[in-house]
Amino acid sequence: MQDFTPKGTAGALQEYDNKYVNVKKRSFAGLSMVLAAYKLFNYCHSYKEFKHKRPRKYH
Repeated sequence: MQDFTPKGTAGALQEYDNKYVNVKKRSFAGLSMVLAAYKLFNYCHSYKEFKHKRPRKYH
């Protein structure tokens, strides 16, 4: 049975926090995902400028 008292709710939130938010093990994969998202965001943000600077082919 679940404990819906304030103490039980706080304990459940603390368990969730320790399991999913406060991850103890760090890896290169997490850092690379953050960097990839940053690069993608910047590219999408300045796509209009890149589009106008592209060399055109004359047919």
